[in-house]
Amino acid sequence: MSLSNADIAAVFNEIAELLELQGANAYRIRAYRNAARIVSASTVELGERVASGEALPKMRGIGADLSAKLSEIATTGSCELHERLRSEVPPALIALLRISGLGPKRVTRLHHDLGVESPQQLLEAARAGRVRGLQGFGAKSERQLIDHLQQQLTPEARRPLALATASADALTAELRDCAGVRAVTVCGSFRRRCETVGDLDLLVVGGEPQAVMRSFVHHPAVRDIVAQGTTRATVVLRSGLQVDLRAVEPEAEGAALVYFTGSKAHNLALRRLAQRQGLKINEYGVYRGNKRIAGDTEASVYQAVGLPLIPPELREDRGELAAAAAGQLPPLIERADLRGCLHAHSRASDGAADMVALARAAQRAGLEYLAITDHTHHADGAAGFDQERLLRQIDEIDAINPRLKGFTLLKSTEVEILEDGTLDLPDRVLARLDLVVGAMHTGLDLSRRKQTLRLQRAMGQRYFHVLAHPTCRLLGERGPIDVDLGALFRSAAGHGCWLELNCQPRRMDLSDTQCREARDHGVLISIACDARTPGDFQHLDYGVGQARRAWLRREDVVNTRSLAELRTLLAQHSS
Repeated sequence: MSLSNADIAAVFNEIAELLELQGANAYRIRAYRNAARIVSASTVELGERVASGEALPKMRGIGADLSAKLSEIATTGSCELHERLRSEVPPALIALLRISGLGPKRVTRLHHDLGVESPQQLLEAARAGRVRGLQGFGAKSERQLIDHLQQQLTPEARRPLALATASADALTAELRDCAGVRAVTVCGSFRRRCETVGDLDLLVVGGEPQAVMRSFVHHPAVRDIVAQGTTRATVVLRSGLQVDLRAVEPEAEGAALVYFTGSKAHNLALRRLAQRQGLKINEYGVYRGNKRIAGDTEASVYQAVGLPLIPPELREDRGELAAAAAGQLPPLIERADLRGCLHAHSRASDGAADMVALARAAQRAGLEYLAITDHTHHADGAAGFDQERLLRQIDEIDAINPRLKGFTLLKSTEVEILEDGTLDLPDRVLARLDLVVGAMHTGLDLSRRKQTLRLQRAMGQRYFHVLAHPTCRLLGERGPIDVDLGALFRSAAGHGCWLELNCQPRRMDLSDTQCREARDHGVLISIACDARTPGDFQHLDYGVGQARRAWLRREDVVNTRSLAELRTLLAQHSS
């Protein structure tokens, strides 16, 4: 059994935070933060290497000392330094570090000046207006703290899908190795590909249930065992994520998958439909009286009530039952439909790889083209380009493309949309690009009217093709900008602009419902991974999941086109 890269990185990150709380040397703190970043970005499962006795790969920035700690963490779930720091730092401060928007310096100030020793005490202090007077805080940050704390203190606190995926993969891999196990499925909101999940629901079919339960509760990622029975168990992982496991018999597999995957609203609507036909549906099957008539497969469950199989992503009670009954479920986009990506950053701005490395990684991910969209100079803290640097990069891409067999780098930029709606590079430079991606990183607190006019004016610019991460939200950290989305979608349709579904795990912007509404206005969606490392192309899977939740078909997504088809669309936009 092995820890995932995400779990190992989490330990390194906590070490850095604990060192900062103690006022340690800045270089030492930075070394552990860099180690966490390097481990997270690794395409090799380092825990598996350690568990198998193989040598760790050489990683720039991780020397002998950090490598030894990495091995210790992968083996035991922690390391001597981590445990020592946790014993030296008051538990109250560790709990406060988990609050979004708080770093070690702020936590120390809150603890020292206000005597805050728990998230609940901090919420009470913020509600009383006592936080805004501290150095480094204000009325706005106090309001944000209240919002974050109210979310985190609810039992339904949720985390981005990508953060749960590593844990889900590690647990399912171990359970599949148990003797006799036929299938392991992660159900619930995870299987519906919701952008955030509250917990994980695992379903195991086959095997000896008690052996499965023992393997599950003794996984090294498990922190606490909440409950353990013969066919079900609940644990809390070191990451704080709760995981529920259920073992079922093969003849009930389909019914259990339907029951534990669908939202409450979908399942209720499905049960009502069954009741109108004199049937009963539960996690064990479909029954007419006491006789089970279906349940071994999901298709059999839906077929029993006269419906075709409904894809997991649509099981939200948003019209899918009626569409299925009418034979109008759309053929949803698949990951294999994507031909390119229109948003990526090289190390020339805030990426971690050069353009050739990004191109090779995109090609390995099954893509045929990639737009390099390094930031322009007004982007906050992104080492953005002025026009001279961008013109040099255009020449570099022209020199690189002949060396890329079967792949093309597109010349682009993530141009900054200024507060008045103009772009921060002149048309004579933007005209040299294959396409222009526009985005906002400042002025996010403008009024609804000003923000809407700003974006409408930007989309009306001659050289503007894609609006990146349109609502500027960061999951769990920052809410969306205040903008009239209906007006935004109408303007995008009128100007022939495309809207981005940015599938960086912290963004997932646009949301599923917003994508569906944009599609209904006739706007094409660009599913973009916003890559900064070669490993980021895996995020396209999350974008496709979000697009499927939005009922999007292949033709609704612009980067399912071949390069020739994309160039035709771009030419039509410019004419």
